[in-house]
Amino acid sequence: MKARMNPFKAAPEAIDAMVKLESYTRQSGLEYSLIELVKTRASQINGCAFCIHMHTADARKAGETEERLYLLSAWRESPLYSERERAALAWTESLTRIADTQAPDEDYEWARSQFSEEELVKLTLLIGAINIWNRFAIGFRNIHPVTKTPSATRAKKEEAV
Repeated sequence: MKARMNPFKAAPEAIDAMVKLESYTRQSGLEYSLIELVKTRASQINGCAFCIHMHTADARKAGETEERLYLLSAWRESPLYSERERAALAWTESLTRIADTQAPDEDYEWARSQFSEEELVKLTLLIGAINIWNRFAIGFRNIHPVTKTPSATRAKKEEAV
């Protein structure tokens, strides 16, 4: 895969606006762990390898467990997530898949039971922001950092045998 363009260079003012939005979402008062779970889950749904790589790394640095990151795509079947996290993840899925879901009342009510109106606005902004970042990363083919290529890992295993 080859990157198509660098949007940071092509339209720095636009990216600056996104960076300001990102800064706001980080300072919104929502729990950092919740922010990273939401960003990772939306990125999983959108298939954004660049953002999945970034947000799982950020979550790990902040103390998130491997187990919760591995099971995030199956959060409905796992007891590892709090009721507040589960409501946020349901809202994330509804809004990320808005064309299919139309943000059902049950997801809204669940989110509303766990978040104040102000928090729900901030959570919705966070979900919208990560969806925009996903579109930048996917649309322009941003490539996540690679520490080991599959062929290099395979070659080392073959050498050891």
